[in-house]
Amino acid sequence: MAEEQSYYMTEDGKRKLEEELEELKTVRRPEVVERIKIARDFGDLSENSEYDSAKDEQAFVEARISQIENMIRYAVIIENDDDNNEIVQLGKTVVFEEIPDGDVEEYQIVGSAEADPFEGRISNDSPMAQSLLGKKIGDQVMVQTPGGEFEVKIKEVK
Repeated sequence: MAEEQSYYMTEDGKRKLEEELEELKTVRRPEVVERIKIARDFGDLSENSEYDSAKDEQAFVEARISQIENMIRYAVIIENDDDNNEIVQLGKTVVFEEIPDGDVEEYQIVGSAEADPFEGRISNDSPMAQSLLGKKIGDQVMVQTPGGEFEVKIKEVK
């Protein structure tokens, strides 16, 4: 049997997934079923774009429900060591300065299930997070990314 993947996430990330799952099951799923029912009443299903669209949406909703249920089932909640704000760890926020241009950036390192770079949350599997994990304040780190490499200095961990 295949080994199941663990999904690292914060307690807040798990709560958001549970809320999305509830929304999908109680609101979206019934809406899609109703759309399919209405589309069937239009007649010939072979040339019924409303029916095809509703069936596609149903497939998407059911796949997302399955995916979220799996993520919640195999969730590993990130426990923060609040006493140690010196080392970059999963669940912590790291502030670093790019060298030599001095741009300062801040990211929380989270599990892939709740990663959203536009919201300042990067996956622990990303090249940037992999380069930063385990490093300390003051360390200069070479970060390898698909766009090339650059150097950063860790300023703060919170």
